[in-house]
Amino acid sequence: MEDQDHSAGPEAGHGAIDPAAERDQLAGEKAELQDRWLRSEAEFQNFKRRVERERLERIEYASMEAVRTLVPVLDDFERALRVETGDKEYSAGVELIYNRFGEALKKLGLEPMDSKGQPFDPQVDHAVDMLETDEAPDHKFLEEYQSGYNFKGRLLRPAMVKVAVQPASK
Repeated sequence: MEDQDHSAGPEAGHGAIDPAAERDQLAGEKAELQDRWLRSEAEFQNFKRRVERERLERIEYASMEAVRTLVPVLDDFERALRVETGDKEYSAGVELIYNRFGEALKKLGLEPMDSKGQPFDPQVDHAVDMLETDEAPDHKFLEEYQSGYNFKGRLLRPAMVKVAVQPASK
């Protein structure tokens, strides 16, 4: 019985742990955990940016709705200024209020659209009247009934306009 080889030592059995293999396994686990942590960190940063963007959009939308409710008041001032009155001081006062109110809305982001003389664009204009005429190019604005506005680059309200159309051939 002395022929047995004991040179392998006690670590050669089933319970033997190879230090190099264990090191490689732990290094792999560490790399996987670092990768998961980096992905989680990136997801968190993306989440923070998305929440901030959504917060700013909500604020902008709330501002847009507030300005939208005030635009009809601006329209009323424009109608009041078109009425002839004998009291020049009263007219000057109404014009001053209109100008101040308009400037305050512009500071909030209101942008009047200049549609006069422009070709009709159904994306931003609303044709409420069409006039057959040879005196103006086809789909040219003839008259603006109600001003159109953008709010910080977005359409707030389309302009209501009269548009020229070419007469039908007989």
